[in-house]
Amino acid sequence: MATFECDGKRCWRYLEPRQSLWMWLGWLLTVAVLVVSLRAIDESTMWIFVWDAASRGADIAERMTPPRWSYMSVLWKPLWDTINIATLGTLLGMVVSFPVAFLAARNTTPSAVFVRPLALLVIVSSRSINSLIWAILLVTIIGPGLLAGIIAIALRSIGFLGKLTYEAIEEIDPVQVEAVAATGASPAQVLDYAIIPQIMPAFAGISVYRWDINIRESTVLGLVGAGGIGLQLQSSLNILAWNQVTLILLMILATVIASEWVSAKVRHAII
Repeated sequence: MATFECDGKRCWRYLEPRQSLWMWLGWLLTVAVLVVSLRAIDESTMWIFVWDAASRGADIAERMTPPRWSYMSVLWKPLWDTINIATLGTLLGMVVSFPVAFLAARNTTPSAVFVRPLALLVIVSSRSINSLIWAILLVTIIGPGLLAGIIAIALRSIGFLGKLTYEAIEEIDPVQVEAVAATGASPAQVLDYAIIPQIMPAFAGISVYRWDINIRESTVLGLVGAGGIGLQLQSSLNILAWNQVTLILLMILATVIASEWVSAKVRHAII
């Protein structure tokens, strides 16, 4: 708060003159960025479609109802494949991320100079690429199918599981580690009896949470040929079968709700 003389009295203002200047410059910069952004949006938008969006959306909504319930018999197998992609991808990610987390944690890595940066690089690389992009790459390399989807989910899960697990390892109680080491235990025994028991509940909870996320992500992998119910969604969209699209979206919604319920129950039981 700034004070100054006005009409022989002490007056005050909320900000100093320099603070006011910076504030107005900030507003000016914000408006300039907003104008440039709107201009870029305007140049890259076909407004003729935007003006017609309401009627087009209403037409599609009318075609989407009622859902084609008879199509449900075709969807059970792709839906089962989707759950399998999420589950097997999560399990594969757990297997790989567990040792990577120990190599990345400061208190368990064998070398903070050489090994830890490599483990962190694996984690960051996995987290920086979306599973859909992994799926596109893998479909190109190993061809379309469930295997590409499983590996894509696994590659994406390694970073998520590895990061949260190595953070849990770094937050363990060192007193328990010192107590076991004081008995003359080897490093492997310290790991087995003092560290792993402390992080297993967290690792299990994180893995179940990741499985829940993977259920959602695996529903769209079929759009790029990586198997699952996304293939049926893509086929229905290609032939403009909107009532089939509605049924697929409803089944995806029901699956996600069920997976969230299972995830919450399991994590509540573990943690």
